[in-house]
Amino acid sequence: MIDFRSDTVTQPTQLMREAMMQAKIGDDVFGEDPSVNELESLSAALFGMESALFCPSGTMTNQIAIKCHTQPGDEVICDVLSHVYLYEGGGIAANSGSSVRLLQGNRGRITAEMVKNAINPDDIHKPQSRLVSLENTANRGGGSCYDFIDIQSIREVCSNFGLGLHLDGARIFNALIAKNETAKQYGEVFDSISICLSKGLGAPVGSVLLGKTDFIKKAKRVRKLYGGGMRQAGFIAAAGIYALQHHIDRLAEDHLHTKLIESALQNKDFVGEILSAETNILIFEVKGKYTAPILCSILKEKGILAIAISPSQIRFVLHLDVTPAQVQQTIDIIEKL
Repeated sequence: MIDFRSDTVTQPTQLMREAMMQAKIGDDVFGEDPSVNELESLSAALFGMESALFCPSGTMTNQIAIKCHTQPGDEVICDVLSHVYLYEGGGIAANSGSSVRLLQGNRGRITAEMVKNAINPDDIHKPQSRLVSLENTANRGGGSCYDFIDIQSIREVCSNFGLGLHLDGARIFNALIAKNETAKQYGEVFDSISICLSKGLGAPVGSVLLGKTDFIKKAKRVRKLYGGGMRQAGFIAAAGIYALQHHIDRLAEDHLHTKLIESALQNKDFVGEILSAETNILIFEVKGKYTAPILCSILKEKGILAIAISPSQIRFVLHLDVTPAQVQQTIDIIEKL
């Protein structure tokens, strides 16, 4: 099967497996796992940030960050399509006791003006605006990327009004490759950053939260509260180290494959609007003789797995386990539908 359901389905490469088996390990809760310590130092240095914390998932790193930035009764500003709002189990409310101000952005991206207009006045009847959370790339926006100048403008608003700025960077490396930007640019403007190792980078599990030393010290206590303290985690940390050292530049191949499939879909009468692919995510509308679930069933019969994210939309996600030959096979199948 050719699996386009998500870039989370990737399997560790043989070289990554070898790195995992050779990992030096210790008890990370005691701070004694050398591979975890190396991963955290590498991640922080990559973004030019002071410190880092290795966690089991991106949901955990996001939720820890929100908990550290807010107090119960505060408000988090984010786009209506944000992962932190849609796909983290109501964690902002359950974990942090904060409310959410949802903004209708463009494919998951909000602007400085929108943020400024959403900040509550100093009024006891209203929650206190405390944090802005951005997602780059935006999953439900079809892998759309911010222009860095727009992020800088949002940073300025946050600084002027005393709000924190968090990045859900589950696919930040896709954005860096697509926009020809550097990780250190992001480290200069965000108060906290969550990076995921188990998507396009191909590690089997894990995300890293980045921030200042005092912030990460607080985050480590919250990680313990959430049950995220791992013991001999060096085996999976070693996979993350390998991913950061070897799998970032190759993301450009996934982006190219996404554009090739997009081109094939543009010629089909059962395809409506396609969210122009910037990175490795392709979302397209299904119309006419198919619904999205029916087309997914037909594709599955032909050896292709995809997800219907709504009755009328399908999502394809490209990743390192999809070969050029499989991309061509997919195009051939699409052309015959």
